[in-house]
This record gives sequence, structure tokens and C-alpha cells, in this order.
Amino acid sequence: MKTLVKCLFSIAAVALSSAGLHAEPLKIAYSDWPGFTLIEVAKQKGWFKEAGVDVELVWFDYLPSLDAFASGKVDAVTCVTTDAMVTGANGAKSKIICLLDYSDGGDMIIGKAGINSIKDLKGKKVALELTLVEHLLLLKALEANGMAASDVELVNTATNETPQTLVSGNVAAIGAWYPVSNQALKAVAGSKPLFTSGDAKGLIYDGLCVNPVSYSQRKADWEKVVKVYYKCVDYILDEKTKEDAAAILAAKVGAEVKDYLAAMKGTHFLTLEEAKIAYKKGTGLDSVYGSMALGNKFNLDNKVYTESQKPESYLVPGIVNSLK
Repeated sequence: MKTLVKCLFSIAAVALSSAGLHAEPLKIAYSDWPGFTLIEVAKQKGWFKEAGVDVELVWFDYLPSLDAFASGKVDAVTCVTTDAMVTGANGAKSKIICLLDYSDGGDMIIGKAGINSIKDLKGKKVALELTLVEHLLLLKALEANGMAASDVELVNTATNETPQTLVSGNVAAIGAWYPVSNQALKAVAGSKPLFTSGDAKGLIYDGLCVNPVSYSQRKADWEKVVKVYYKCVDYILDEKTKEDAAAILAAKVGAEVKDYLAAMKGTHFLTLEEAKIAYKKGTGLDSVYGSMALGNKFNLDNKVYTESQKPESYLVPGIVNSLK
């Protein structure tokens, strides 16, 4: 009997091991924001394989990446934490298991020649994608300058079309994130940033948002993914390897390495220790909880959804806090 039990346990162990080896790859949707594209370093270096986890990275434009997650085509998506609440309110809940970065200048309100400040926008048109982060950034800029949303006329414009819109001269300013913001500055002579996410650090956090079922069933695998992501952060922050990392990211988005290195300053890549701090509950923008609470209010005020979302129902700091 003892021999039989031992055999059964051995067979079960082999079966479980085999199942783990043949598990479907974790599909992660990512797009061209530096904090998202950074995961490409792990792909190129073979770090997922080294960590013992099968990952398939799926490249999208930003909004289609959210659609892919919402429709169940991928297991996770890299996205703005405020946007995670939008997909969640529409039925595609997620668990934010890893904080990637916060925007530190890469998101911009850009004025055409002759527009030198946010106050110069009074009574003028601003083109941006309504209800996304550039809209939130503009409201923050107006507030900081003693102005109201009613002081400008918003023109709903897809983010990747904002450079052409600024070129047309039909608007005084646009809102865009990198790399589109950089394209706009190059395309329009005399254009300049009027207000950036560097003026509101923590307003725009980005995270790895995972399907709750996948997280529950494959938590050990997701822990490996998170660990690899922070390995990528260490690699891009190390002066010895920064340029190599930038070359990988620049090649992915079709940019020059020197331009990418300069633009990277607009993204504050979070180290593991910084992510642990940002995961602590608080009401200010130094906490992702405070940032998401502000984003939730923005979404409600702009009728993006009608049922208030609770940041704590999305944020799962357990993996980050367990790593050393």
C-alpha cells in the first residue's frame, strides 16, 4: 500500500510539472510609452525564459491594447492606472500587481508659436483626446493657473493625430504623450510645452494590469514577471547599460537613440523600492491610491462611468512588497 501511495504521488508530481511546462504563455499587451516598451528589454535579453516563465508580448497602439484586454485576448495590459478603472467599470476588472512608472514630463500641453503660457489659452481651442490623461493634465494646468475648464474650447482629437492638428493652425494647443508629443514639437516651428506631467508628478501612474482569474491561477508566474520588470528598470537606470536599453526601446518605436535618451527623462521609471513607497495608502499624488482617487473623480465628473470605482479593489501590492 505504501509503495502504491508513493507511486501515485510521483505520478501526480510529474503530471503537475508537465502541466506547468506546457502552460499557455502569459500574453501581455504593451504599447509605445517608455514605461511600457521597457518590457521589450526582457524579451530581447531572454530574461523571461531565464526566470522560468513563458511570456508572449503583444504590441498594440494604446487604446487597442485596452480593447484587447477588455475582450480577453490578452492576460494583462500595461496602462495608466486611471484607465484601468475605466475598463473595470465597463466589466473588465484588473489587478494592478506592478507599478511601472509615473509620467514626469512626457505628457504635455503644447502651444503653437505665439502661445507662451496656459493663460494665453483663454478663449482658444485645445485639441486632445477627451477623457484620457491629457484631458486630466489640462484640467490640472488650468487649475494651477487660476482658470476653469470653461475658459478653453476642447476639440476631441485622437492623440496620434494631434501633431497634424497643431500644424493646421486651427487650434492654439494640443495635449499628447511621448512619442507623439515629441513629433508635435518637431513638426511645428516655435511650438513649446506649456505644462507637463513634470509639473504634476504622480498625476499619471502606469501599472501592469492583470486579469483577476489569471492572477489567481498563476500568481507564481506573475511574481516572476514582476521581478523581471524591475530587472529591466535597473538595467535602464544603470549608466553602464542605459544606452543599450534605450537602443532596444528606440528600435521598437522607430526613434533615434539620442532622441530616445533625451525623451526618457519624461518618464520616471519606478525602482522596486520606489514602487513599494508608491503602493502605500495616502491621499496625495505620491501615493497611487491618492492619484487614482483623483482619476476616479475625473472619470465621474466627465461621465466616463457612473459608478464610483475604489482604487483598493484594483491595487494589489502583495507581490511588489514581497520582493527584495
